[in-house]
Amino acid sequence: MKESKKTAGHLMALFTVAVWGTTFISTKVLLRAFTPIEILLFRFLIGFAALCLVNHKRLRTKERSHELLFVAAGISGVTLYFLMENIALTYTYASNVGVIVATAPFCTAILGFIFLRDEKLKMGFFVGFVISIAGIVLLSFNGQKSFHLNPRGDVLALLAAVVWACYSVLIKKISSYGYQTIQITRHVFFYGILFMLPALFFMDFHWQFSRFKNPVLLANILFLGLCASALCFVTWNLAVKIVGAVKTSVYLYLVPVVTIAASVLVLHEKISAVSVLGTVMVLMGLVLSDRGKTAEKNN
Repeated sequence: MKESKKTAGHLMALFTVAVWGTTFISTKVLLRAFTPIEILLFRFLIGFAALCLVNHKRLRTKERSHELLFVAAGISGVTLYFLMENIALTYTYASNVGVIVATAPFCTAILGFIFLRDEKLKMGFFVGFVISIAGIVLLSFNGQKSFHLNPRGDVLALLAAVVWACYSVLIKKISSYGYQTIQITRHVFFYGILFMLPALFFMDFHWQFSRFKNPVLLANILFLGLCASALCFVTWNLAVKIVGAVKTSVYLYLVPVVTIAASVLVLHEKISAVSVLGTVMVLMGLVLSDRGKTAEKNN
């Protein structure tokens, strides 16, 4: 029973990154009519509404300290992560952001070891990390002649990876208190949206609901809101609860691989030998990273 539960956790993590790896297509379509901050707010408002419909029962935290953890999770996993990533893309190359954000599993491992003390890292984890990052570099910079550093954007991308690691560790801690996962996700979305609102005054945001009359735009924003946000944050949080913050975060290595596959299948882009090599290296690194940890003490 315990093994089947862990298998379910791994499958949920795999499903989540499979969806997240394809969101770039919807985002690319929506950027024709929406700004990044508009896409971000609308998708999480839709996700929050959906979670309220599924479970409208109010979450009452057992202690004040628990509420503060929810606030921190909302700020880190929703507000800061997505804002930093989107702003980073305006200062640096998407390939730079893709590689730097992929360090999130490493950041999660370090923070998890410091604050959770539930997994002991072995050398295999670090070897797997290096191999996966090397594979992601090949995927991200395939076809480019050189790598260019853009300090402002690259630092923002690194901070995005760190705050996502903070979110994963916070969710693991919150999950240990026995709250229902959908309620956890909904509560996190609430604080994420709340702290996102001040950014609307400083960024290019317009409501203009008439844009949703376009069925293509509506379908893509619903996909991001219902599937990529509401559903996938629930499955991600469940995976973190079941198999741990570090093991779940390792699956983020697969996001660039899924993106490449989606590009080939949906956009009919050609895949090169370098992309194939990069994909193999990412998969090898994932396996090594997963084996490079001992079992969690509380599982």
